[in-house]
Amino acid sequence: MVEVMVILDGAAEHPRKGPTSLEHATTPVLDSLCRSGQVRLRHVTPPGLDPGSEVGIPTLLGTHLRATPARGLIEAAAAAIDPPVGGGAWRVDLPRELADDPALRREAQRLGLVPLRGHRFLALSATSPQLRKPWRVWPEGAALPRALGSSTVVVCAVGAAAGIGRLMGARVVVPPGATGDVDTDYRAKSEAAVRSMDDAERVVVHIAAPDEASHRRDRAAKIAALQAIDAEVLRPLRDAVGKRSGTLVVCPDHGTDPETGAHLAGPVPCLRWGSAVRATGSVRLVEREVEELVAR
Repeated sequence: MVEVMVILDGAAEHPRKGPTSLEHATTPVLDSLCRSGQVRLRHVTPPGLDPGSEVGIPTLLGTHLRATPARGLIEAAAAAIDPPVGGGAWRVDLPRELADDPALRREAQRLGLVPLRGHRFLALSATSPQLRKPWRVWPEGAALPRALGSSTVVVCAVGAAAGIGRLMGARVVVPPGATGDVDTDYRAKSEAAVRSMDDAERVVVHIAAPDEASHRRDRAAKIAALQAIDAEVLRPLRDAVGKRSGTLVVCPDHGTDPETGAHLAGPVPCLRWGSAVRATGSVRLVEREVEELVAR
């Protein structure tokens, strides 16, 4: 039986700061899944590590991390770029508000940085580049274990999920129109996931839109993304998984605060649904409600 996991990047928020985006969003499909599924809190950021997709996604895929994976190697794998022999790859960022600055774009070219998407760049060199502000060079990090195989398919845009999938040995599918942002083609992702169910044991669908909207401090866009995911991703996946008597998991890889744009390390609400899953009761995939359920 197939298991489908939908990773809602950065969807969770701090429940003590008022109604969250998951609480505001109108998600009838997700609500229905919660009523007949199992909802709980899940720790996706191991103690001592910073929250982020490079930590949360491998954790959701079953890896027990002791150190933060190398984001540069992840980005290089996502872009199908091989680091130089004897060298490495480092993720380099600009502040988002300076991503389109012409002078900094020219400087990036002069420095030999490989442009990725938006404010993200890649440095390929023997040692970590020494750059001044406003450039930020990510730490070197640890290697990811090759713990998956071709029976796992990751459906995503070119980005962290693609790099993690490739480094861990999974098959990676990037559908046309998958942008890694709020303008992504949600339906293309769900259709690719349904096709992948025919010859995969596990299909992972990563959706970055909630996280990207949060980083731009745009709560309305985050809520709209969650609602689009409900209608265009969860609805067809629920039907396809149900026909195959499989299991559907819906879980963020970390939280992201749409007021500050910062990642959050706390536990996240997680849903598991399927014919063999015992329901935990009527509750939405909302941080506060899941906390209350667990505390009963």
